[in-house]
Amino acid sequence: MKTIMWCALVSMLPMLAAPAYATEAWQAFSCQLEDDDKTEADVVAAAKKWLKAARTMKGGEELRVSVHFPVAAAAGDSDFKLILIAPSLKAWGTFWDGYKGSPAHKVDQETDEITTCPSSRLFEGVVIEVE
Repeated sequence: MKTIMWCALVSMLPMLAAPAYATEAWQAFSCQLEDDDKTEADVVAAAKKWLKAARTMKGGEELRVSVHFPVAAAAGDSDFKLILIAPSLKAWGTFWDGYKGSPAHKVDQETDEITTCPSSRLFEGVVIEVE
C-alpha cells in the first residue's frame, strides 16, 4: 500500500510544480506573401489591425504579436514568421475557442490577399527572470 501511495504522490509532483513557473503560450505561424507586390509594411499593417481586433475578444486582452522577416538566411518554407504570444495556455485556449466569426477572424479573412499562413506550431514558454 505504501508503494502505491508513494507512486501516486510522485506522479502528482509535476502537476503541483508546474504553477511555480510563469508560462506563456507561443504560436508560431509560417507565412508566405501572396503576391510579389506585397511588402513587409503590408504585413505589419495587417498584423496591427488583426491584433487590435483580437484584443477585443475574451482571452485576447493581453495577446502580443511579432513578425519576423529573414535577414541573412533563407526562411525555409516561409517568407516570414508571425508569433502570437498569450500570457497562458488558458488565455490562448479561451481566445481560440471564440475565434470563428470573431472580429479577429473577420480581419484574418480580409487580409487573405496579403498573406497566407498555412501552418503553425504551439509552444509553451517558460519566462526566465533574474534578479
